[in-house]
Amino acid sequence: MSFTLQIGDRAPEFRLPATDGKTYSLSNFVDDPVLVVFFTCNHCPYVTGSDEATRRTAEKFSGRGVRFVAINSNSRNTYSEDDFPHMIERMREHKFPWTYLHDEAQEVARAYGALRTPHFYVFDRARRLVYTGRAVDQPRQADKAKTHDLERALEEHLAGKSVTVPVTNPIGCNVKWEGREAHWMPADACDLV
Repeated sequence: MSFTLQIGDRAPEFRLPATDGKTYSLSNFVDDPVLVVFFTCNHCPYVTGSDEATRRTAEKFSGRGVRFVAINSNSRNTYSEDDFPHMIERMREHKFPWTYLHDEAQEVARAYGALRTPHFYVFDRARRLVYTGRAVDQPRQADKAKTHDLERALEEHLAGKSVTVPVTNPIGCNVKWEGREAHWMPADACDLV
């Protein structure tokens, strides 16, 4: 079995606290035709370098039934700025157009097979995976990106087409796993393509 979800796999369930004070599960998003779940954090330069590109994509597709949900699974013991209070502060400051969830136990990151921050997963109405990987090819400097893989996947899916490139390698820092050194990755975690 692969570490990360495969195309066609169902979105694993979750129940996580959000920065808005509520708790969300997968069923809270049942009315959204397309769900983008992405693993992110507060400090990674690949995240902060692509935040505005992700915002533009989320805003571009929000009127077309696409919902964005961000999950921070990083250990606060590896990077203290990845703790929940900093998540709340970050959302207050940046007012991102997505729900920001905290996966302190890292169980959701393992269920999805999150490799890096950021790592995107696009699910159809039946919550089957249709795309996984990166949003852009240069997340650290997203304004220099030459390919916009997430947008292309969303456009194709919304047009009723198969996603031409359903899997790309996410580009970013690895998820910071509790009790491990900062650059550790599970043995079965590897490049997707």
